[in-house]
Amino acid sequence: MKQSNTFLFNKDISIETVGKGVTRQILGYNRDIMLVKVIFEEGSVGDMHSHPHIQSSYIESGKFKVTIDNEKQVLEKGDGFFVFSNSRHGLICLESGVVIDTFTPVREDFLIVK
Repeated sequence: MKQSNTFLFNKDISIETVGKGVTRQILGYNRDIMLVKVIFEEGSVGDMHSHPHIQSSYIESGKFKVTIDNEKQVLEKGDGFFVFSNSRHGLICLESGVVIDTFTPVREDFLIVK
């Protein structure tokens, strides 16, 4: 498996559109871990979904209504959330912002060239 470079420069990291008003940059990864920056426009949605990966996320900026399983919370800059393997989760962006997601193991589906 390929892995990211040791040093990552924002100007060199491609931006991928992953939904209406949602883009992401893969910041670093190897087979065990992945760090991803997800940029949301106000009103955009991260659809409810699940995956076998464990996810820990940090709200870098903005305000989001986050749902994990059937629990909902409004989170803003400095807050975070943790998603167990196969838990259904998603979010609605209430104020434009950025979420930093960490996954283990790597989200190989994010690395597939489309």
